[in-house]
Amino acid sequence: MRRLLKIAWAAPGSLIGALLAPFFDKRYVARGVILCEGARWPRRLRWSYRAITFGHVVLSIDELDDATFRHELVHVKQYEKWGPLYFPAYAIASVIAGLRGGHFYRDNAFEIAARLQPSDH
Repeated sequence: MRRLLKIAWAAPGSLIGALLAPFFDKRYVARGVILCEGARWPRRLRWSYRAITFGHVVLSIDELDDATFRHELVHVKQYEKWGPLYFPAYAIASVIAGLRGGHFYRDNAFEIAARLQPSDH
């Protein structure tokens, strides 16, 4: 039951990922997450990131290595904690990083946590 509640709480993010999933070459489930790999269109839009997580959906422009997948699994856990509040919380963390003189992405607390904490998902 607790797992279902986490999935439901993260569902708004997962919905966004599910809407984008058909635009990736390969889709499968790994460690309870829908993983979508292979897409050229993000680079054409000047997307500079290799992967992004929306709820329980990880989107990657190429095949993910284990370290990057573990990083994205931390974001899955963050979505399970924050649910629909993840988007504004992430944005606020970016603003705070910038106000402190840091980089909006690298110094975002959510990204720091994903880099430092291995996922036990």
